[in-house]
Amino acid sequence: MDSIFHRKKDQSFSLKGIFEGHQLVTYRGVKTIKCPFDYVIYQMLLWEMQPDLVIEIGTNRGGTALYMADLLDRTGHGMVHTIDISDQADRLVKDHPRIKLFFEGFQGYDPLNAQGFETVVVIEDGSHLYEDTLAILEKFSPLVTPGSYMVVEDGIIKQLGLANEYQGGPTRAIHQFLEQHPEFKIDRKWCDMFGVNATFNVDGYLKKKNVEHFIINSNDPETG
Repeated sequence: MDSIFHRKKDQSFSLKGIFEGHQLVTYRGVKTIKCPFDYVIYQMLLWEMQPDLVIEIGTNRGGTALYMADLLDRTGHGMVHTIDISDQADRLVKDHPRIKLFFEGFQGYDPLNAQGFETVVVIEDGSHLYEDTLAILEKFSPLVTPGSYMVVEDGIIKQLGLANEYQGGPTRAIHQFLEQHPEFKIDRKWCDMFGVNATFNVDGYLKKKNVEHFIINSNDPETG
């Protein structure tokens, strides 16, 4: 058998190819439409945080919600609230005891639904329009508990040349949001795990600083 080091050097990988491939990613047969890098990062992040609640904006077929709910099974606790504007979720998703579905869009989600959960992670995977993303960041960021995360998906649309179609997209919203919210910072541990912003969630892993650190070092943008 030929060593991998002696194979022809005619293989290449492109962002376009990864983008096309990520459209085919499934979990337990249900579409997740997830970049493989982020697919791996999520299981690490959720194991590290062991959240009591994950709020996902953007259900689609529900593969990601199902994946996260099964991961929460491994920690022995936690719920997924997944939000969309229409019901396209697979039966496996609807039947999972750790998943609760909401179909009134992000505007219709009552923040009181997140009360009583000690550790909350929020994932923004909605329309990717700048205005929607910014509105979601403003509405849901108070629900993120100190030390936890708000993940903003698909900032990669800028690198794909689609930013104009999305009014600048998620990265525009992220950077504007961070200017007004010093309690959050981009966590490069996740964004740069496979290389600088080698993720579809470009600059999108936002960590909420611990309260005591933020009070003491509120002028330090790297404090977390």
